[in-house]
Amino acid sequence: MVDKNIYIVQGEICTVVSAIKRNSRWNTHTPLDEEQDPLLNSFSHLKETLNNIKELSDVEPNVFLRPFLEVVRSEDTTGPITGLALTSVNKFLSYGLIDANHEAAAEAIENMADAVTHARFVGTDPASDEVVLMKILQVLRTLLLTPVGAHLTNESVCEIMQSCFRICFEVRLSELLRKSAEHTLVDMVQLLFSRLPQFKEEAKSFVGANMKKLKMRAGGMSESSKWKKQKRSPRPPHHMVRSASGGLEQAPPATLSNNNLSGGVLFIEQVSLSVPDSMASSMSSPTDSGLDTCSKATSREDLTDLDQSSSAATTPGTATSPSTEPGRLDAQSEGRQVDRAQSASVESIPEVLEDRDSVMEQSDSASIHDMDYVNPRGVRFTPQQTQRDGAALIPYGLPCLRELFRFLISLTNPHDRHNTDAMMHMGLQLLTVALEAAHIAPYQSLLGLVKDELCRHLFQLLNVDRMNLYTASIRACFLLFESMRGHLKFQLEMYLKKLMDTITSENMKMPYEMKEMALEALVQLWRIPSFVTELYINHDCDFYCSNLFEDLTKLLSKNAFPVSGQLYTTHLLSLEALLTVIDSTEAHCQAKVLNSTAQQDQSAETVLAEGEGSTNDRVDTTTGMQISIIHFITGLAFRSIAMNEIELKVKIVFILFLLAEKKEPTKPQRFSSCLPDSQELLDIRNKKKLLNSGTEQFNQKPKKGIQFLQEKGLLSSPMDNNEVAQWLRENPRLDKKQIGEFISDRKHMELLDSFVNTFTFQGLRIDEALRLYLEAFRLPGEAPVIHRLLETFTDTWHKVNGSPFMTNDAGFALAYAVIMLNTDQHNNNVRKQNIPMTVEQFKKNLKGVNGNTDFDQDMLEDIYNAIKNDEIVMPDEQSGLVKENYVWSVLLHRGATSEGIFLHVPAGSYDHDLFTMTWGPTIAALSYVFDKSLDDTIIQKAIAGFRKCAMISAHYGFSDVFDNLIISLCKFTTLSSESAENLPTVFGSNGKAQVAAKTVFHLAYRHGDILREGWKNIMDSMLQLFRAELLPKAMVEVEDFVEPNGKISLQREETPSNRGESAVLSFVNWLTLSGAEQSGLRGPSTENQEAKQAAMLCIKQCDPEKLITESKFLQLESLQELMKALISVTPDEETYDEEDGAFCLEMLLRIVMENRDRVSCVWQTVRDHLCHLCVQATESCFLVERAVVGLIRLAIRLLRREDISSQVLLSLRLLLMMKPHVLARVSREVAYGLHELLKTNAANIHCTDDWFTLFSLIECIGAGIKPPASFQVISTSPDIDTGAQSDSELSSHHHSEVSLDRGYTSDSEVYTEHGKSRMPRSVTDVDVASSGWLVVGKDDLDINKVPASGSKPLLNPLVNQYSLTLGQDMGFHDTKSLIKCVESLSFIVRDAAHVTPENFELCVKAIRVFVEASLNGGYRTHEKKKNHKYDSQKSRVRRKPREKEGVSRRAKASSQRPSRSHSDDEEDEGVPASYHTVSLQVSQDLLDLMHTLHTRAASIYSSWAQEQRHLEVAGKKIEADSQTLWTSCWCPLLQGIAWLCCDARRQVRMQALTYLQRALLVHDLQTLDAVEWESCFNKVLFPLLTKLLDNISPADVGGMEETRMRACTLLSKVFLQHLSPLLSLPTFAALWLTILDFMDKYMHAGSSDLLLEAIPESLKNMLLVMDTAGIFHSVDSRTGYSDLWEITWERINCFLPNLREELFKQTVIPPPVELAQPAAPSPPASPPPAQAPSPVPAAPTEPKTSSRPASPQDPPPSMSPQISTPLSHSHMSQSPLILQPLASHLQVGGVPPMSLPIILNPALIEASSPVPLLPAPRPTDLSDTPELK
Repeated sequence: MVDKNIYIVQGEICTVVSAIKRNSRWNTHTPLDEEQDPLLNSFSHLKETLNNIKELSDVEPNVFLRPFLEVVRSEDTTGPITGLALTSVNKFLSYGLIDANHEAAAEAIENMADAVTHARFVGTDPASDEVVLMKILQVLRTLLLTPVGAHLTNESVCEIMQSCFRICFEVRLSELLRKSAEHTLVDMVQLLFSRLPQFKEEAKSFVGANMKKLKMRAGGMSESSKWKKQKRSPRPPHHMVRSASGGLEQAPPATLSNNNLSGGVLFIEQVSLSVPDSMASSMSSPTDSGLDTCSKATSREDLTDLDQSSSAATTPGTATSPSTEPGRLDAQSEGRQVDRAQSASVESIPEVLEDRDSVMEQSDSASIHDMDYVNPRGVRFTPQQTQRDGAALIPYGLPCLRELFRFLISLTNPHDRHNTDAMMHMGLQLLTVALEAAHIAPYQSLLGLVKDELCRHLFQLLNVDRMNLYTASIRACFLLFESMRGHLKFQLEMYLKKLMDTITSENMKMPYEMKEMALEALVQLWRIPSFVTELYINHDCDFYCSNLFEDLTKLLSKNAFPVSGQLYTTHLLSLEALLTVIDSTEAHCQAKVLNSTAQQDQSAETVLAEGEGSTNDRVDTTTGMQISIIHFITGLAFRSIAMNEIELKVKIVFILFLLAEKKEPTKPQRFSSCLPDSQELLDIRNKKKLLNSGTEQFNQKPKKGIQFLQEKGLLSSPMDNNEVAQWLRENPRLDKKQIGEFISDRKHMELLDSFVNTFTFQGLRIDEALRLYLEAFRLPGEAPVIHRLLETFTDTWHKVNGSPFMTNDAGFALAYAVIMLNTDQHNNNVRKQNIPMTVEQFKKNLKGVNGNTDFDQDMLEDIYNAIKNDEIVMPDEQSGLVKENYVWSVLLHRGATSEGIFLHVPAGSYDHDLFTMTWGPTIAALSYVFDKSLDDTIIQKAIAGFRKCAMISAHYGFSDVFDNLIISLCKFTTLSSESAENLPTVFGSNGKAQVAAKTVFHLAYRHGDILREGWKNIMDSMLQLFRAELLPKAMVEVEDFVEPNGKISLQREETPSNRGESAVLSFVNWLTLSGAEQSGLRGPSTENQEAKQAAMLCIKQCDPEKLITESKFLQLESLQELMKALISVTPDEETYDEEDGAFCLEMLLRIVMENRDRVSCVWQTVRDHLCHLCVQATESCFLVERAVVGLIRLAIRLLRREDISSQVLLSLRLLLMMKPHVLARVSREVAYGLHELLKTNAANIHCTDDWFTLFSLIECIGAGIKPPASFQVISTSPDIDTGAQSDSELSSHHHSEVSLDRGYTSDSEVYTEHGKSRMPRSVTDVDVASSGWLVVGKDDLDINKVPASGSKPLLNPLVNQYSLTLGQDMGFHDTKSLIKCVESLSFIVRDAAHVTPENFELCVKAIRVFVEASLNGGYRTHEKKKNHKYDSQKSRVRRKPREKEGVSRRAKASSQRPSRSHSDDEEDEGVPASYHTVSLQVSQDLLDLMHTLHTRAASIYSSWAQEQRHLEVAGKKIEADSQTLWTSCWCPLLQGIAWLCCDARRQVRMQALTYLQRALLVHDLQTLDAVEWESCFNKVLFPLLTKLLDNISPADVGGMEETRMRACTLLSKVFLQHLSPLLSLPTFAALWLTILDFMDKYMHAGSSDLLLEAIPESLKNMLLVMDTAGIFHSVDSRTGYSDLWEITWERINCFLPNLREELFKQTVIPPPVELAQPAAPSPPASPPPAQAPSPVPAAPTEPKTSSRPASPQDPPPSMSPQISTPLSHSHMSQSPLILQPLASHLQVGGVPPMSLPIILNPALIEASSPVPLLPAPRPTDLSDTPELK
């Protein structure tokens, strides 16, 4: 079967042939002879050939192509025929008829390219001609883009491109054609550059060998509109030689390779690492491509097809292009070597030479070249030989790409007058395509062009004001710096500075869009991963570069602030750039957070292992690098201990990245490693600052600058010349003029030598060396100075170059001549006067100077030309293009040294440092934009920025950043700025404020750990929310002990206190307020209500309570700051509201409770705050109440914690330090709280001191006694007036005044600084009355402290153990408190576990205190009840806003909180029955408690003693003997019971007597000895009997009689039961006489007969028993009776004269004989009953439980020592029986005056007792004066 392709070719032949025939017939009107016409002839031959074959591939492609190409080449064919031939060729290409694998394919393709680029045809009309040109474009495009195009040679590709360019730039062609050419070029450039990875860089000498130079001309030729016919003559091939560095390098070729910073030539395989397979293999066989069936030749799809085909190819290796076979290419290259010597010498010439033979043809413009053929449109075509001397055709490669690249770059040169805007734009567009398609950096020849011309032209284009060029150049710049910034360090710096200039430009002509573009460019760069990091490390951390990152950050921040207040795109772009840094940093931080530590450790190990593995694998490919990397890794391993795991990981990934690149990591000298640590960078930056200021000083005065740097240690102190010379050379910022003056100074001769030695002059011609030298400083003007400078230069140059001249002087003269020549050629002033010197004149001037011989003439000519063409620029003198060129060459020079090394670092390596620099500007910009913007998306963006900043600062622990952020955000919440009244409305209707609030709270929960100062702002906001009543209910309800439901709200509703007042106020309001405001009074509008709802909802979402509950997770430092903030939130005096204080206090307490696990760290702070609130309060208020409750709540929660419990208990003493009247007001709270405390924690209290604190509190609260004086804070500071108060403020008992206007304390009173213990003691206060203050020492802890009563208190009184009362100064007590305290006591006593040696005696004492307090049902407390109403509501102090008194912010007509009265809840007038039952219950409880303790005391003590013996505890020993028990337990308890026997209520008395009887007769007491029993009489029974003589209950006469009778009976029972031990007492007589005395009194005490009958009976009983026991008998006496007998009857006869006869009828009383006898017994000395003074106060209707006067005016009813003296005198005066001598023995051994009438008669005691009655009182018994009841 015949190949279908043959038919296709035959078909095309027919089409073309018929067209030719038709045309000739039309021309000549005769049929054309095929034989004669060469074109038709060749077609007929082809037909025959095709008829003889089966497959088209059997013939060479050239065979079927030649006839068509001849038509194309023919000058005689018309346009349409040429067009048809071109269409046929295009079809063959696109159908794939030419097999790329055919050996003759290359030749065929080459022919085709040659023919099409040199197509000739007879022009007809412009339109038709353009159609042909269009087809030419089409064929060229298809040719290059189909796979066979790979066979094209470098020259052909250049021709093809050139043809397209011609069409593109020919102005006279139609726009459509030019645009088509443009698109064709884009496709071609894309293809060529995407094939770049397959090409290999040839050796230097081949660069551009046998290459045609692309040149084009701007306009066409206009001579003719016809095609010019010219004969083509073959020309020798052109040579193109180009220095790799772009012609500006003056160094010899050998040094050029040093530009390759990576060292050595890179091979293709390496590059393909970073290039996708599809690109690498884009050249593949036709069979792969599938193009043979494709007919779309002109569409852009060819390219996409190519891509598809290439991805189908398996690997780059399968590509059939010969260019992938390096071996073959090398062989061919060697065969085609050009004369190397010539190319080497040409290399240093900047311009490219055309041809060896035609050097002189080159014109100055360098852009016009003669071409063979120019068509009428100005498109110029040049012939090219297809085959050269049989040499094989080499497929195109890097040379044509480089040439194309160079040509594209030349198009962008704005200083070339031939380049129009369109051409420049086109050039930029194609360059962009090239940069997008290929990775150019690995190709040195291309990179050289990029570094120099490309960057230069792009930067020059940034100065043009045409937007399209500006935009295109910015785009190209982005592509450059994105991929090649590693090679363009200084170019990047220049680019960024240009952008900065644009952004900050004040030029009014500068279009706004340009600024926008510049910012866009920055944002785009900023988005490149690790770009900013690299910018920072390579520029900010380089001594001689600008601080680009820092400056740009400042610029962007400044630029984000709108000047006009209107936000434009530029502002947002600036913000976006700033946020880009934040975003990437935050992403890195997040990634680090996600990698948990465990994973980090693991991965770091594996990566490290991999890293080492890869080094070993690549040993063969790496030379010295492998060793350095191993050092690097081991260094890391050691540092990783101190380093964050993540950093280690980053560094290791970085090493692997270097290994993959197979490059030795070149690092700048200033760094110790390729990834210096932050500290190192910080040091470098500090050094840089110093260097910069040193440089500035040097530029003003060199000496000063050097001196400054020496002081700072940057230069060594005795000046090191080499060091200074090096600094002068490497610092580009130094003023060249100052350098010149400094080094030429005579003092610095050695420095000049060192300076010259820093240059490398070796191998440089003298003018080149001089150029280098003179560009380093400004040559001064004085001749001697110039002489010195040049002399040093020539000596050095001569030496290093092996003395090429005869003498040094010859060199010096030549150098001078060069300078003169430079001035002559280029100095404008000189040129005006003279014609510049010619080369002959120059040679002539130097005749015979070289040691009397001449210099080498060629060298002189070269020097002349070099100077003439390129001025030696004296720095700082030039301007314009010359200056620009100089600056640029300096930039390139710097880039070529080690200074140009650019470190690539992994993204995120220095986030910490970057964030430190950016956070300030960024947060400022964010705040501004957030504030000014109304657009929701922008607000969200700003908030996201805030959150990210917060996250980063939390990650790195930057608390200052976080504080700053929170403070900024708090401002936007409007919470602190608005007044509480307007807050709900304002906040609720402001969406931005709500967003800010949510963010603040969210950030505070999330990153509270690093919050410090910011807590204050957050707490201020919370307080505002509280004031505005926006907080959730749970936050304003707090625990309370007294309220039945256990909760109390901190917020209270206010109503006017009475109707009248409110009416007046509303009238005033009506007068003063405007209508609008008045309408507001009627109620909130719906908008306001909605706003408030929105506000509430927002706050609910904020969940402020979480701050408290989550505080347990805060770091300690943050927690302490939070607490400080709460303590310091002091409401200002203007709006002082104690509820605010209470709210902050509550939050503080909750936080402490949440943090109870570590409370010890913060306890002191809290305690001080509570101390300040409680102790310094001068009157009770809501805040004080909350503080007190809070303290107890804390104690309840914290006592379980061993570590803190003792401190907590100690702090309860704060309550005892409060002013008594203040404490009294909160007594109920304390009572309930203490009850709770003991119930929950009694087992946790172990120490006596702690129990003492608790019991003191219970006594103060329940019984109203004064706190122990040792706890009182006594004012020491003289400045008492700081808290001066008016009487009305102080007298808290004037309750009518509470509602007065001035119902508040000033701030100075409530919030004084801690540490000032100023406590003015109130004198007017009822409670303090006239009692004296006694500071009692610590040693009286377990003995009662009793303030002295009476007008003159004793200074050091003893405790009166002979009184039933404790003598405590009782204040008023609150009944409920009393009941609660008794409950607490009974809780302790009834549970044996809670009674311990530490608290036993305290318990006993407390019970007795309560006994006293509850005596007579605590009835006396009702006397002053009116003074004691307390309303916690009214006492909350608040100052209302002054302007609108009436419109108070909480004047809501809702119910007031029920007032808390801290006396009882009943009305004042009467005491209802229920009260009695309660108080009765209390008294009965107390009796029962005393009895329980009394009966269990012995067993308790013995068990303690046992335990202690067992434990052998050191310290005071517990004795269980009867003596201890008696003094510490039994006696006080009996006294307590006895005191209740004196209660006014009959029921209590009777019960008490029963208990007393039971207690006295209990078995345990029988072990007591005589002394104890005697004290039982003296301390319990006698005081009881004395008290019962008072008119205790006037209403209940009968009851009293019965009580007295039972008391007497009890006395006689006890006396008789213990008669035998009592007899052993020396004081027995006195005891017995006292008993008789009582019998006497009781006989006459009652009004009924009950006692009259009972007393004699008891007396008889006693006398009989005593008589029977023989007590009255004495053997010694005359009568047989003892003295006692006589005395007894003497006493009895006074009140029962007949008793003796009744009982002892037989006994007669002998008359007294010797009165003066010293040993005589004393007669009874009792006054007659009628005269016995009653120790009852004058007003019997007002029974008192203590000696306290009811009011200061009452006289003290107690019996003071002065009163007791007359009493004893009255006794004496009335009893003649008392013997005188006895008076002299009066020794009352320290016994105080007693309240027992008999014992108060000292004479009697002495008389009956030669021994003192009592042992000397124990030192612990010291106390205040006793009282007489």
